[in-house]
Amino acid sequence: MTELYLIRHAQAVGNLYRMMQGHWDGEVTRQGYSQIRALADRFRSIPLDAIVSSDLHRAAATADGIRKHHANLSIRYDDRLREIDLGPWTACFFGDLMHEREADLQRFLNDGENWKIDGAETFAEVRDRAFRCLEEIAEAHEGQTVAVVSHGITIRCILWKLLDIRLQDTADLPACRNTAVTTLYYGNGRFHAGEINDAEHLRSTTAPEGRKIPNLRGERFDPARDPEYYTCCYADAWETAHGNLRGFDPMLYLERAKKHHAADRNAVLRIFDGEKSAGLIDLDPERGKEEGWGWISLLYLKEEYRHFGCGPQLVGRALIGYEKQGRSAVRLSVAEQNRGAVAFYEKNGFVCIEEARNAQGKILCMERKLGRRETVHGPD
Repeated sequence: MTELYLIRHAQAVGNLYRMMQGHWDGEVTRQGYSQIRALADRFRSIPLDAIVSSDLHRAAATADGIRKHHANLSIRYDDRLREIDLGPWTACFFGDLMHEREADLQRFLNDGENWKIDGAETFAEVRDRAFRCLEEIAEAHEGQTVAVVSHGITIRCILWKLLDIRLQDTADLPACRNTAVTTLYYGNGRFHAGEINDAEHLRSTTAPEGRKIPNLRGERFDPARDPEYYTCCYADAWETAHGNLRGFDPMLYLERAKKHHAADRNAVLRIFDGEKSAGLIDLDPERGKEEGWGWISLLYLKEEYRHFGCGPQLVGRALIGYEKQGRSAVRLSVAEQNRGAVAFYEKNGFVCIEEARNAQGKILCMERKLGRRETVHGPD
């Protein structure tokens, strides 16, 4: 009898950004690395004969954590264990899809057997390639114990076939948590399942339940058409940063935003929670273009949306936008006295690269490299 531990990867930045990941290859968060450490401790005393993983970074990093106490083993990577290829939905944000493609998104979430969009894999295609991979692993390691690291939809598709439970029956076929373990046994050419979605090792790392994080959406925004909204957002951001409005010139920043919009219609976005205004993003598409980095002029959330996990969604939009343009880094400036903002950007992978002074005090220029970093700090 072969024993397989089928494991979902740790939390990745795409989870924080509230976006569809698919084959998009983002980093693991600080919370994700805490999950990996807990998972590694769980497997400390479990004899393993092999470790096999999806080749996407979030899965590979999880597999590497398991290997911590099994240094004699190497990791074999197999792209058949990858997450579903979402095609045109790759790196799309949940909030945008809920607004623009609600019926398709609901089908994806609740009726995957009948979800299909041009350019993407179907759930059945994921099921067939991943299940065959799992069979090959089991047959190659007869009588042994193997850890297999994969992804949420891929694992659901494997269980769909193995348990003969419809994807629509979410109560009986749950979505596995990050680093949750499902135990499978293989013998006489057949699988059967033991414990499913077991995340007992996360008990000490799980943050208490807080306010539900909304899936924010973005709409192109022309500041010339609604200058009052733009200047009100910028004024609130300025006062939050500096404690007053001294030195704030609304017309100066409005004119700059108009230029950003003229250069790129996606540069300025109004952020919504459903139909309710929640914030604003203003990117300067020309600044840093020749040097290969992008500039964030403003990331703004209304007070009611701060401090419980909405901020990374705005950061994610800026980073993904510049990544699609081929930029290698993203920069912004923040007042040193605005300690909350500085801490927020540090949590999201920005580091100070330069300091300057103006009439408001010390200003930090912070940069976030695009591409993998060892750790990106998500919410604790």
